[in-house]
Amino acid sequence: MKPASPAAITTRLVMGQSALGSVLVAMGDRGIAAIMLGDDPESLHHAALASFPGACPAHGQMADRTLAAVQAYIDTPWAPPDLKLDIQGTPFQQQVWQALRAIPCGMTTTYMELAARIGRPGAVRAVAGACAANRLAVVIPCHRVIRSDGSLSGYRWGVGRKQWLLARERAGNCR
Repeated sequence: MKPASPAAITTRLVMGQSALGSVLVAMGDRGIAAIMLGDDPESLHHAALASFPGACPAHGQMADRTLAAVQAYIDTPWAPPDLKLDIQGTPFQQQVWQALRAIPCGMTTTYMELAARIGRPGAVRAVAGACAANRLAVVIPCHRVIRSDGSLSGYRWGVGRKQWLLARERAGNCR
């Protein structure tokens, strides 16, 4: 059976504020399809509509609980919430994202190490591309991937947010 396209699935959007600025959660019938971060709620809303045409606002207790769980996870990444995720991507992206979720809180790895970990040592750029395509900010922790020289590189949601997340994890109760 062919999976439904994002446009064919009813997507509901809920937005709030977090320690990282505005946060938008896109929820579909199969779970959370995107967690987006930004400075401007209107820009996030437009970006969500570009990815999920026809999405509508989410209301009610489920939307409120989901947003609260995402906000709490941003503040306390050592206590991951039990969220139902709708992780959509190519098989290669799925492989990279699964490896990202295995990186312990408070730890980092390099793009090169991540490529080797998935058995594709020559695919460093493709791994970086999969990190950039990740729509589930923080929950799929692409912020835990750094350059081989230890410096921070691009982060879809801004290098300042990546730096804050890593500092928060180092200062928290990650084990």
